[in-house]
Amino acid sequence: MSLNHQKYADFIWSVADLLRGDYRQSEYGKVILPFTVLRRIDCVLEPTKEAVLSAARQLKDSPLPQGAKDRKLRDAAGETFYNTSELDFKKIAAAPDNVASNLRAYIGSFSSGAVEVLDKFRFDEQITRLEESKLLYLVTSKFATIDLHPDKVDNHQMGYIFEELIRKFSEISNETAGEHFTPREVIKLMVNLLMAPDDEDVMVPGIVRTVYDPACGTGGMLTAAEEHITRYNTKATVKVFGQELNPESWAICRSDMMLKGQDPTKIAFGNSFTADGHPNGRFDYLLANPPFGVEWKKVQSEILDEAENLGWAGRFGAGTPRINDGSFLFLQHMISKMKPVEDGGSRIAIVFNGSPLFTGAAGSGESEIRRWILENDWLEAIVALPDQLFYNTGISTYFWILSNRKAPALRDKVILLDARDYWAKMRKSLGDKRKLVTDEQIDELTKLYKDVVTTGIEDPKVKVFPRHAFGYQRITVERPLRLRFEVTDDTAEELAQVKAVQKYEHKDALLNAIRSLSGTARATRKEMEASLIEHFAKHQLGAHGKVAAPVMKAVWAAVSISDPEGELQTDFRNDPLPDPDLRDNENVPITSMNSTPAERLAEIEEYMKTEVLPHVPEAWVDHSKTKLGFEIPFTRHFYVYTPPRPLEEIDAELKSLESQIQQLLGKVTR
Repeated sequence: MSLNHQKYADFIWSVADLLRGDYRQSEYGKVILPFTVLRRIDCVLEPTKEAVLSAARQLKDSPLPQGAKDRKLRDAAGETFYNTSELDFKKIAAAPDNVASNLRAYIGSFSSGAVEVLDKFRFDEQITRLEESKLLYLVTSKFATIDLHPDKVDNHQMGYIFEELIRKFSEISNETAGEHFTPREVIKLMVNLLMAPDDEDVMVPGIVRTVYDPACGTGGMLTAAEEHITRYNTKATVKVFGQELNPESWAICRSDMMLKGQDPTKIAFGNSFTADGHPNGRFDYLLANPPFGVEWKKVQSEILDEAENLGWAGRFGAGTPRINDGSFLFLQHMISKMKPVEDGGSRIAIVFNGSPLFTGAAGSGESEIRRWILENDWLEAIVALPDQLFYNTGISTYFWILSNRKAPALRDKVILLDARDYWAKMRKSLGDKRKLVTDEQIDELTKLYKDVVTTGIEDPKVKVFPRHAFGYQRITVERPLRLRFEVTDDTAEELAQVKAVQKYEHKDALLNAIRSLSGTARATRKEMEASLIEHFAKHQLGAHGKVAAPVMKAVWAAVSISDPEGELQTDFRNDPLPDPDLRDNENVPITSMNSTPAERLAEIEEYMKTEVLPHVPEAWVDHSKTKLGFEIPFTRHFYVYTPPRPLEEIDAELKSLESQIQQLLGKVTR
């Protein structure tokens, strides 16, 4: 943010000095944000105020319907909103005894959309509270002195000011990491990569493009997308759509869209999952930075209901992720709003932390969602970003870029772009943000991405994989159970701790029988069975020495000892029984996304033949437990081996350190 933006933000933030004592730090935003929005709107409407008042007087007794009157007043204002009050900020500040009533009258004279924005701030409550604290005049007069007219502060700069204020409020309120705010250079890079393949297409005269963000915050991504398109084509029409759950962020976004001439009604308020503001919307570009690692328990019943009852006709047919991370819900929601390919298709960009790349074993919700995306060939790229880029978290982040109209060079392929080294150190940290991506680095990454998208040619920082490279079969490898049988001095005590034995009515007799067998060892189950029955009969247990099945099961567990040289245990079909302690799992890579079951079985057999059986020739696969899984181990593909230092070098360093320590100790003991 430039010094000019910072100057305005610092001035507005200085209002907090007036609030200190009467407001908690976490409450400053409830006053400062709506006043900033109101003052901005006031400045924007100033040049056309007389024209609006004149039109309002002419329309006062007009028989025209209200909708027609609204259109005429908007035309007079030159904006999508208007205010018919004689008052403005300067007049309100000039009457200290009537600030509350004048402010309410002024707000009540706005067109409906603007009033709704201020209502979401619960601004009327703050007017009352400020008045009771004798702060209302001081705050109002302070804002009356700042000029936020677009001639002084353009929309782009105003966006920076809003974002800087929200960052400060988020910090002092300890907001959840990743919520509310995405740094501008991150948005710029994201939009560049999202639209890189389409830069030539947007040059077509008169094109119309739609952009959607289901977690739009203050609207930074929507604004950046619009600016990107209109930079290439000033004649293009860009229509933006969004939805936001946080009322203050929604109010800022909506007011920002009002000020930019966008249709503010396209910014919906509420939860995108349970109250979709654009249920039938299909968009050209979709982008989002949803909260990282936030649980979705509050909306669990609605989401599971849709998943179970609508299946593939709903948004979550592929599955649902763990309850403590709703990231994939946002992506599934966005995928549901892609245009069909025959209507031009869509492109998606979303910011994730590392979790969606690999969390969830084969068959889990996350793995099934990754599988669904890859099977449909929607995943175009994963871009790894530097850490410490965001204000509220220092964790590593990734762009996921998806499209249902991938370039021919990328069909059936996925790009991995490692941008972790593309950063510069900030002169001054802002929260957890210590790094930024420079304009030059953004340009370099954009060119790198555009080149690989159009040609498929790799670079040291770019690798292209067939989509099946991220799939695997999770197999269960079994080895035969071999046992010998032995009763020791501790066997009876072990059995005494087993619940089935504790409940057995002849518990004492059973334990005495086992004690009498102490030191007995048998090579086969049949031999041990004969010994057990003989001793049980002597102790008058059961009919002919046979006890209840649960008790006998406990006895066998106590006297059986795993032994590689022991007797092979088999089932009633004479097939080997598996040894649970020797059970292992292996991931078998798949060779195609479209393999038949027979081909997948052949892949497993080949893997066993080359990787397992040479080491454990008796092993086999329990095919009933095989599951198909998908993960994207990004860092593994860019791992660079660093050889350890020579032992001589390490030894010399240790001796040097030892010598230094001895010298220091010598000085201390003198």
